[in-house]
Amino acid sequence: MWQPEPGWQRLPGGTSPSAYGVWLAREGERDVVVKRLLAPVEGDPPEISDWRSAAWWEREPQVALHGLVTATPGLRGPRMLRVEEDDEGITMVQERVDETDNPGLFVARALGRFAGSTPPDEPWLARGQLRERLSRVERRGGWQTLARTTMADVADHLWRQRGRHLDALDAAPQVLQHGDPTPENLRGRVGDDVVAIDWSSLGTGAVGHDLGLWALASREAFEPLLAAYVDGLADAELALVAAAGARITVVYTALSRLDWALRRVAEGEGALAGKYSHPSVAPYVHSMQRQAAQIEALLS
Repeated sequence: MWQPEPGWQRLPGGTSPSAYGVWLAREGERDVVVKRLLAPVEGDPPEISDWRSAAWWEREPQVALHGLVTATPGLRGPRMLRVEEDDEGITMVQERVDETDNPGLFVARALGRFAGSTPPDEPWLARGQLRERLSRVERRGGWQTLARTTMADVADHLWRQRGRHLDALDAAPQVLQHGDPTPENLRGRVGDDVVAIDWSSLGTGAVGHDLGLWALASREAFEPLLAAYVDGLADAELALVAAAGARITVVYTALSRLDWALRRVAEGEGALAGKYSHPSVAPYVHSMQRQAAQIEALLS
């Protein structure tokens, strides 16, 4: 059975069902990061075995083996040293990325530059990520916990309109996207490019999709982020459709995350409204409140 070597330092990350862990190790004179993925076994979610799903467990190793993001503009991956497969899973060893405090607008422009590059011709790139995620929410009964809050009417309206908004994403220009642009994943820099890790969701999607996800994590407001993203795209004609793609993504993601957070504490003692300040809920409430203007725009 595969085990980390003595002396390796466990790092945060690796939250997917197939992720066994991530470690900082030393090889010769350099620091490396070792990521271990476990092959699916009986009882695992079926989507991690499906190359058409955004959750497919082998996507990140395939990205590394094909060298898809070694020199892409805007975002690029760290240097991959080796990918080793065995009966139980896959081990990836890459150079350590020196952490940099990348400003939010710098990242937004980098995401736009990345979206402006030509997507690789690979059938297993992730597609329709928001549609897939909302399908999982639908199988759980929708935003049932939000229906118990003062946002019930807003949430109900947006939930009933989700098909129309998802169709708009499908009809928009499909561009290259990282799929999980968080500060933890966009931590390095080389010149004008961001060095990103965790390429397990690499794929194509509506222009603006990555920006919508980044807007949930960035300190900057939506409009300046959008302006930086469009500047990176270098195609002013896509400004309106990028704004729509980002807005749909940020609103439906923020509300889905808030419903998930509330669902986890809803059955405890006390009224639901008294749990908005719970440490595991408050960040998602704040995130939703920051996007009030985008929610209002979708409602109108």
